[in-house]
Amino acid sequence: MSVFDSMIKYGMPLIPKPIVGRVAQRYVAGETMDDAVRTLRALNAEGAMGTVDVLGEEVQERSRAAAAVGQYLALIDRIQAEGVDANISIKPTMLGLKIDEALCADNVGTIVAKASEHGNFVRIDMEDHSCTDATLRLYRTVHAARPRAVGVVLQAYLHRTLGDIRGLLPLAPNIRVCKGIYREPRAISWHDFETVRANFVAAVDRLLTAGAYVGIATHDPYLVCAAMATVDRLGLDPSRYEFQMLLGVDPELRRIILATGHRLRVYVPFGRDWYPYSMRRLRENPTVARHVMRAMLPWR
Repeated sequence: MSVFDSMIKYGMPLIPKPIVGRVAQRYVAGETMDDAVRTLRALNAEGAMGTVDVLGEEVQERSRAAAAVGQYLALIDRIQAEGVDANISIKPTMLGLKIDEALCADNVGTIVAKASEHGNFVRIDMEDHSCTDATLRLYRTVHAARPRAVGVVLQAYLHRTLGDIRGLLPLAPNIRVCKGIYREPRAISWHDFETVRANFVAAVDRLLTAGAYVGIATHDPYLVCAAMATVDRLGLDPSRYEFQMLLGVDPELRRIILATGHRLRVYVPFGRDWYPYSMRRLRENPTVARHVMRAMLPWR
């Protein structure tokens, strides 16, 4: 990582919010559901599917968790009414995981039941390691009632991931595999770039070989190519997996994946809590912040 990238990554709190807002326009559909629907229509026209996330996390009040449930129920109805090709992604801590696990399970169950009524699907996102066990318990609980309507996420940078896959395979799970973006200690996570890549490849290969449905979530061309090779080796129909990418990240790679006949889903976040989400995106990918910052410099 260059000195400039390091300054961006660790100096993010010093960047004025309006500048972060300019970057957020790349990663976030907007603040309203209307903004999300417009973005989904554009992605669908390109041949991509969407998964929509109402931004927010680490909720500490039951009333806010209840409000989030209401937002997601309305979002599911809106997706159905608009006829866009999209499902939804949810964060357990937005739905009360840090308040009470049983409360969160009830909230997630309500959302998944609504999605199931419409023939839709809910992806339970994975947050930092303090949530991993609870999130997997949550997934198992909701999956038992509506197995086709819910999936979960595993992060390739965690040491435990292959073991978690082994434990989930009897469920015929639907799993998104990503590298992971939270700052985790070395005692529980791989920090070397190539090691994380290797674990990602191993996780995707293990899941696809076992017949699980996999969301292959990466912007790394090497990992995209490796996954395509596994799909080809196994002779999988495109209905058995999908690639996934974040809104605003490498749209050219997105078009390449679609052009080669693979399905692809784009993560479309929206809402007023765009600032913490954008800060995480910039910490994860300081190269994007570097280009934006340089474009703003008067001596450029």
